[in-house]
Amino acid sequence: MALVKLKSNYTVKPAEPTWEGRLTLSELDQIGCITHIPTISFYRPPQNWLNPPETITNTLKESLSRVLVPFYPLAGRLHWISRDHLELNCNAMGAQFVEAESESKLDEIIGHGGSFSPPPEYHHLIPIVDYSLPFHELPIVLVQLTRFTCGGISLSLTISHAVVDGQSLLHFISEWAGLARGEPLKTPPCLDRKALRAGMPPAGPPSLHHSFDLPSLVTERQSPNREKDNNNDKETALAMLRLGKDQVDKLKKMANEGMTRDGATSARAYTRYETLAAHVWRCACKARELRPEQPTALGVCVDARRRVQRGLLPRGYFGNAIFDVLASGGAGELVSKPLGFAASRIREAVEQVRDEYVWSAIDYLKMHPDLRVFQDLGLRLNSDKAKFPFYENPNLGVVSWLSLPLYGLDFGWGKEVYMGPGDVDGESSFLLPCPSGDGSLVVALCMRVAHMESFKNHFYEDIVD
Repeated sequence: MALVKLKSNYTVKPAEPTWEGRLTLSELDQIGCITHIPTISFYRPPQNWLNPPETITNTLKESLSRVLVPFYPLAGRLHWISRDHLELNCNAMGAQFVEAESESKLDEIIGHGGSFSPPPEYHHLIPIVDYSLPFHELPIVLVQLTRFTCGGISLSLTISHAVVDGQSLLHFISEWAGLARGEPLKTPPCLDRKALRAGMPPAGPPSLHHSFDLPSLVTERQSPNREKDNNNDKETALAMLRLGKDQVDKLKKMANEGMTRDGATSARAYTRYETLAAHVWRCACKARELRPEQPTALGVCVDARRRVQRGLLPRGYFGNAIFDVLASGGAGELVSKPLGFAASRIREAVEQVRDEYVWSAIDYLKMHPDLRVFQDLGLRLNSDKAKFPFYENPNLGVVSWLSLPLYGLDFGWGKEVYMGPGDVDGESSFLLPCPSGDGSLVVALCMRVAHMESFKNHFYEDIVD
């Protein structure tokens, strides 16, 4: 494994005085993952940006300091106000900025063409969050700039998911890049969490039924192949699996077969997300060799920004506005029936997230006696207090980044050659468009090592004309 050396570590504070005080978080900020989520981008800067070497560092630090003024909550610190509720202390303590050097070349890390499995060094390109520290001392934002021997660089940012979701994260990075290029702020963040009734009492009992229960994890005793699926061996690997536009089109054709009769469309065609998520779900069932009667669930992340009618969320709402809902079925029927069946279960889960569902779910969470049952804090902290059943065999999470503005993040030295998640927790995946814009996609998948090769085989071989 090539060596990555940490060269320096800075604290970057807002360039100007900012509002200080306590910011109440919404219930949606405090469920699911409430630790840090990393992203990483790779660049090939032109030669004039590399001399002197500190040019890129100074540009990033100075623009980060300025962007933390309008985005001042990111310079604060989280702290517990009860056993299951967090609050954001806007105290201008700043973000952490790390410089590092790698002995590798850029092409040795991100690969070429189709699928690739990131080498072990990949994880050393991401800033480390020291969870042994008291929670209220952890920076909300950590940045790592790594230089490669070829002149390429990586820029990794890890940020607390209790403060932002994917949409807000990309909003922040986009504005940061714009300031680095000398442009003014385009869309100020809306920092008022009361848009999702943060700190307010429930409006009343929830009007709908809400359940976040996942099927029980498969144990060694239940597995048809004990040696292959030893529950005590949970080593996972991260793979980036590429699908060309023709493969995506074939999958959509497979999913939508039978939806037209007599030349008329009988239902709305399945989307790229519904199709790809269904394909990933079925391949996982096959790779894990689940018994036909085994229940399995797919975690679907739904953005409520476009689904709320009453009290529309303001433009630039900065915080979590996402819901995790579950598509479920039996492994046997998912595998034996056409792809459209799995896609239909996913659509049913997504379509329940409407205006009434959003406000009812918020009331449900407000009235729940212990939000810890919905928090996966223990995933990284190994806390026995966390009860959230994160995604493992027989379950899986599939998050779509297909509609997010991932690319074109130019800090002044050109656009990235690759951007994606820095890591994936549990057994989950992200769907991303390729930066080429030609309709090809990447599935960033984390799965047990014992199942990965089988998954890859099904992932490509199950696509038929």
